[in-house]
Amino acid sequence: MTLRVGFVGLGNIGKPMARRLAAAGLSTTVCDVVEASVDELARVGAAPARSPRELAARAEVIGVCVRDDADVRAVVYGDDGLLAGAAVGSVIALHSTILPSTVREVGAAAAERGVGVVDACVTGGAANAAAGKLTVIAGGDPAQLERCRPAFEAYAVKIVHTGPLGSGAATKLCNNLMTYLAWVSAFESFHLARAAGLSQEKLEEVTKSNGNLTEPMRAFLALHKAPEETRRSSGFQAMLRSFTTLAEKDLAVTLAFARELGVALPGTGLAAQLMARVYGLDDPARR
Repeated sequence: MTLRVGFVGLGNIGKPMARRLAAAGLSTTVCDVVEASVDELARVGAAPARSPRELAARAEVIGVCVRDDADVRAVVYGDDGLLAGAAVGSVIALHSTILPSTVREVGAAAAERGVGVVDACVTGGAANAAAGKLTVIAGGDPAQLERCRPAFEAYAVKIVHTGPLGSGAATKLCNNLMTYLAWVSAFESFHLARAAGLSQEKLEEVTKSNGNLTEPMRAFLALHKAPEETRRSSGFQAMLRSFTTLAEKDLAVTLAFARELGVALPGTGLAAQLMARVYGLDDPARR
């Protein structure tokens, strides 16, 4: 029998993930606060739901890909939340980048209703979501993970089970820390090279050869290779603003997690204040 899946959150990453679910032939129901996004998915075979509760009542596996901890709670709890409609034995997969403590909180509330929870953070970006090449970083009960596997395989090329509930979210935060500090190092290295009059192409050749410059770092640096007129255009700046806002949010969660553990991350704290400059956002208040 075809797995019945639901997906809440049709943003930059969530929309292509949900589209992959529908394209894989899974019975897919979607919900989002933006009606146009729901309509777009309905045109490719997904069924619309008016609320998370309505969606949960139709699904065995429910993906949640919303902005932050507050949005996860808003989707899961309340009279119109997922737990109000989810059947016993269903599983909620939390794809959002949130605190591990929030994952465990939601897991405990869901368990009281006989509903499973896995944290299933994703990495790879929107392009890899559309291509079905994400990596799922999953924490939780192995049996519940297996329930979700057909859905995950629709948009992921690799599924890594990191351990108990919350470990997937924790691993994602560590991954994000590494990513954004890499952006800082790449930006400042090439900024110094430009000031010194060095060939950026030669620097890229050297750092690619010795392994310092990774393909994702090269993709990031491509943002700075666009013509100045393009970089200052309203559309390009809107894109950079979205990248910056996401980076600042992700690093804020990482720092909150570190505080919970009593761990000092001074480099991460500084990086969180530099993201507008690193991306090239034309906003003096954030640089």
